[in-house]
Amino acid sequence: MTIQIIFFTLLLITWILPIVLKTKRSVHMLQLNSYRNERYVKWLSQNRSKVFPSSEGLYIVPIVLALLVDSPAIVLGSGGLIFLGIYLYFRNNQQTEKKKLVYTQRVQRLLGTAYIMYGLAAAGAIIVGAYLNLLTALIILIVAAVFPYYIIMLANTINRPIEASISQGFVNDAKRLLKASPELKVIGITGSFGKTSVKHFVHAVLSSKYNVLMTPESYNTKLGVTRTINEQLKPYHDIFIAEMGAKQEGDIKEICEIVDHQYGILTAVGEQHLDTFKTLDNIKKTKHEIVETLPEDSGVAILNKDDKNIMSYTPQNPCRKVYYGVEREDVDLHASNIAFSSKGMTFTVKTAGGETESFLTRLLGKHNVYNILAALAIGLEMGLKLKDMARAVKQMDPVPHRLELKRSTGNITIIDDSFNSNPVGSKMAVDVLGRMEGYRMLITPGMIELGDKEFDINKEWARYSADKCDFIILVGKKQTLPLQEGLKEAGYPENQFYVASDLQDALRKMHEVAQANTVVLLENDLPDTFNE
Repeated sequence: MTIQIIFFTLLLITWILPIVLKTKRSVHMLQLNSYRNERYVKWLSQNRSKVFPSSEGLYIVPIVLALLVDSPAIVLGSGGLIFLGIYLYFRNNQQTEKKKLVYTQRVQRLLGTAYIMYGLAAAGAIIVGAYLNLLTALIILIVAAVFPYYIIMLANTINRPIEASISQGFVNDAKRLLKASPELKVIGITGSFGKTSVKHFVHAVLSSKYNVLMTPESYNTKLGVTRTINEQLKPYHDIFIAEMGAKQEGDIKEICEIVDHQYGILTAVGEQHLDTFKTLDNIKKTKHEIVETLPEDSGVAILNKDDKNIMSYTPQNPCRKVYYGVEREDVDLHASNIAFSSKGMTFTVKTAGGETESFLTRLLGKHNVYNILAALAIGLEMGLKLKDMARAVKQMDPVPHRLELKRSTGNITIIDDSFNSNPVGSKMAVDVLGRMEGYRMLITPGMIELGDKEFDINKEWARYSADKCDFIILVGKKQTLPLQEGLKEAGYPENQFYVASDLQDALRKMHEVAQANTVVLLENDLPDTFNE
């Protein structure tokens, strides 16, 4: 009996090892899916091989031995070796994470609940093994080792009431802080794309005169915005800039009701997150929540008049509207004479009142002209002149991974647009590449989260990109099937594109085919949830 206890103890030690690794991966995927079970379930259904790796088939060995061999030591020993072997396999085959798991307090609570469940499973296995039979105890442990992804989802469900209460507490604290700053001006920014860049540009323009706080990184959810207010808002701040993201109806309205903004910038509306929004009309309605929630008498909406999806929606809120554009001239702020090179971009801005100013920036791309116009429009609302803002625009740094111009070693210049991609932004990015001098190369895995239209949109983009690139590297053999088809339909030479297995393979190929004065566009590096 003593030997059996020793072997069972060793079995439990080795049993927890693969569970720890798999649980971390499970929580990471839940976090990347915004802790929303419905999105997490969809990821699980699309990634069965990751949820149930083939190596776990070895768990059948100790079960078979328990049925055939009357030796607890052999059964428990084999189980321990297999748990240890699978742990070592998991550890040695972990993929490099682009966005690592953030151990927030919510994650810690989630892990606490999960490990209580694992503890109950271990206790149950010990009791069953001692008083009933070893086979049933083994099955309990193996089930717990195979299903961490679902155990984490159950833990998330169990914790939901606690998380809702904590979340509401944060929201109430944020509202109290905002109420204590009645002179604070709040600017909300949303859009299918461009919102993060506009946030940085607005901050750069306004910081020349005001104390400005903005939501950091991609803190564009309700909790991200409230966390910024609770942790960073000070009495000396004059302006608060809140980036607002949305993946379903009501997301923008929820944030707006917290921050009580007086200015709302809508950058663009496009076919993003169609897997959750379902239709473009739902996206239009949701993005316009930033306009509909403005004060009717004093609110100001800053809108991109060149965006057909913005202009096809009629807001019910009669608040004042300020329009900017490049193609249309019947706007409050118009840009023209756009020219750019590998050193940056120049353009001219004219207001409806006749004020004109030339701008120079290190940023690239027509879409960045739109982003700067949005920032200039807010600057004018805050009492700045175009000439006051020209210096700030000249000094603006590119937002990381958004058409960020970099120089690699040797003969390669990198244009890093790898944060994410969308149908409009991706076309603008390859337009920039197409106007560059030198050997032009595109590296991309394509676009994601476009619902039923994803295949057709990627195929059309490949056709659009064909005559703007001298060489194309597609990342992911399955992910890029629509791009491959689009290039073939466009008659793009097969010896001028390559399908890489992963990003490292793509970069290897880039250096292999690069010529003198090569310009490489890195377009949309996929998140961890889409690793093949």
